[in-house]
Amino acid sequence: MSSALRLSIIAVLVLAITALGLIALNLSTPKATATTEVAQPVAKVVGYYVAARPLPRGTLARDEDFAVRSVQAEQVPADAILETPDAKASLAGSLVRKFVEAGNAITLQDIVRPQDRGFLASVLAPDSRAISIRVDEESGVSGLIRPGDQVDVLLTQVFEKADPARRALTETVLRNVRIIAIDQEIAQGGRGVAAAMGKPAQTVSLELTPEQVQRITVAKQLGKLSLSVRAAVDKRDSPDAGVMSSCDVSPELARQNALAGQTTAVVLYSGGEAKQFTVRKQVTGVGNASVNCDGQDVARQAAVVSAGGSGNSAEKR
Repeated sequence: MSSALRLSIIAVLVLAITALGLIALNLSTPKATATTEVAQPVAKVVGYYVAARPLPRGTLARDEDFAVRSVQAEQVPADAILETPDAKASLAGSLVRKFVEAGNAITLQDIVRPQDRGFLASVLAPDSRAISIRVDEESGVSGLIRPGDQVDVLLTQVFEKADPARRALTETVLRNVRIIAIDQEIAQGGRGVAAAMGKPAQTVSLELTPEQVQRITVAKQLGKLSLSVRAAVDKRDSPDAGVMSSCDVSPELARQNALAGQTTAVVLYSGGEAKQFTVRKQVTGVGNASVNCDGQDVARQAAVVSAGGSGNSAEKR
């Protein structure tokens, strides 16, 4: 055998042995298992509105009457109102159509929202009317009133030419009436746009009977109207407090009025001749006397009249 052939055979054997070694190594090495992690879908959580307290039928709801409950999307009750900025804005001031238990989901079948058609007519009680009155920061209770509040309406009149004791008069013209709107925010239970910007309310709409509408229409022409907020639990009508005048408020004005009323006219007939005298009453302790707005001393009074020569207590007019 030639040397060239021998070298070729050796080269082939070396290559064969190398190939077999590589095959054996490959077979002895465990193959890595390729694993592909599949991302698990994250459960979507959404919020929906529930009643924070029992809501009777006819309630003008406020922000605090609602709460948000967060659950997975598939657990949201049917027709429940989902939590969104628009939904939150529309819920405040909604009229509750039927009784809603605390914790129950709020649906569109449960409420009438301010933007819904016919909302104002739904808010009004049967045989009632809505009328607006102008108010300012003072007469409107500094913007603290909200739709659904019960108020009394007071009328204040000032008579420039009247007796000082009777120049200013205040009386209650309407009692225990319901506010249904402030400015153009119809029955918004939350703070209106004007209040949020720090501006006082300009108009307040009241729920009244037809007779009360006529009464308040006349009152608006007579003087200034003011609102007095009633307690939430005070639903009864209080007795008429009457008219409050200037001297009812100011004891000093009442005292001056009493002093001004301490004279009277007396006519004496003597020998067919009539003589008229202005007589001053002698009042004991008038400085500390308790007087009323008619100029009458509630304490003891004594009038001394002299018709003849005693000119100290009588003056001829």
